[in-house]
Amino acid sequence: MDTLRGPFADHDGPSNEASGLEDDSIAGSPPAPIAQDERRMQVRAYNFWASLLDDCHFPRIETLQPETLDEFGPYSVLLDFTRGIDNPEVSFLGDRLASECGAQGVIRALSDVPSRSLLSRITDHYMQILANQAPIGFEAEFVNQRGITILYRGILLPFSSDDATIDYIYGVINWKELADQQATDELMLEMDQTLEPMPLRRHDPLQLTDWADGPAEFAAGPDQDEMACGLSFGGPELPAGASENIPDASAMVLADWLHAARALAAEAQSSEDRSRHALYAALGRAHDFALAAAEAPAEFAAMVEDAGLTVQERAPLTPLVKLVFGAHYDKTRLTEYATAIGHAQRLGLERGSFGDYLGQAPGGLKAIVAEERRLRRAEAGRDATPNREPREALLRRLRDTAPMAIDALSGEGEEFTLLVARRLDSGEVVLVGEVADDPALFERAARKLLG
Repeated sequence: MDTLRGPFADHDGPSNEASGLEDDSIAGSPPAPIAQDERRMQVRAYNFWASLLDDCHFPRIETLQPETLDEFGPYSVLLDFTRGIDNPEVSFLGDRLASECGAQGVIRALSDVPSRSLLSRITDHYMQILANQAPIGFEAEFVNQRGITILYRGILLPFSSDDATIDYIYGVINWKELADQQATDELMLEMDQTLEPMPLRRHDPLQLTDWADGPAEFAAGPDQDEMACGLSFGGPELPAGASENIPDASAMVLADWLHAARALAAEAQSSEDRSRHALYAALGRAHDFALAAAEAPAEFAAMVEDAGLTVQERAPLTPLVKLVFGAHYDKTRLTEYATAIGHAQRLGLERGSFGDYLGQAPGGLKAIVAEERRLRRAEAGRDATPNREPREALLRRLRDTAPMAIDALSGEGEEFTLLVARRLDSGEVVLVGEVADDPALFERAARKLLG
């Protein structure tokens, strides 16, 4: 499971230095979770894509330089659809991905990709991204051209030259060859030996001190034995976004609100099973800190200055979330958190309510962020909803296409076909081209024509 990361130290539990448990628990370190690195690569690729959005529908293609992306560039491919979707050009191909394909020559277009190679599998997915207008992830296995079973995972990310049309797709793919049966048996044997528990040691009885009334101050509580043995003390479970330690607002100064928010952020960082609830609680307290900062602007400005941060007019809440989660925290998440807190301010949510609001909102944090960005685009006079009219960039490309004569069309093919025509300013109608081999598009057009 991906955990939150920030500027906090790792506090996964009490130290075992004095107990000797660290050396006596297991014979060796267990293997890393299977496919964990592959999944993380896709997550980092998505975060990279999201960091380029800047409140646009799609990132601009000029912001992408795959040859400089050392982490996943070698495993990536950039498809160029500016000349059509049937056979897109391959503008960039990472060396690791190219090597796996085993191509004999230069791959300039998707038609040059060897069949049954890993890169050929991308054709099963890129049409989905054009239809959905959003990134898509995929994973599957297949037998490649060398007869080896490949398990692969990938993500396709849309880019645009005009923030209107998806004319580039950047794909990041990772894979591994599945081991044969003998190698699998050897691996399982090694794992069994690694994870086999050591026999319990026999200890001499401890010499106990006489107590007067018993060590009441050392009574077990939910922060000790409950977490150690996995038992519950029967208390009611808190709703999402809530916290047991609710601050007394009347006794709090701005520094106290920041300390409370940082404490929950650290808890969210180390949380695993309930990471979403812990994150929502941290964001709720960060919103409380934002409300307190609005009441003490001079004190907040001093905090920002002491931390070496600056407040920008277009992103006034970014330094606030950096104070809570850390200046070196993931930039994409910091932007999302600031956007979410901005939405809470738009709604006028009261102190202590934002964590619960996040937990109850359909779609959670992601939906809140998307709604706030939609509202901001609308306020800026940009399209808040998808445009149902043809994209201007697409129309410009059609205008640049030379007209063709009807007799230039091939006499072979299906009985019915779709033709695209253009009506000129003079009133003349000229033929632009033919759209063939797309039954779904033909059916929609035929139904529209026949009413």
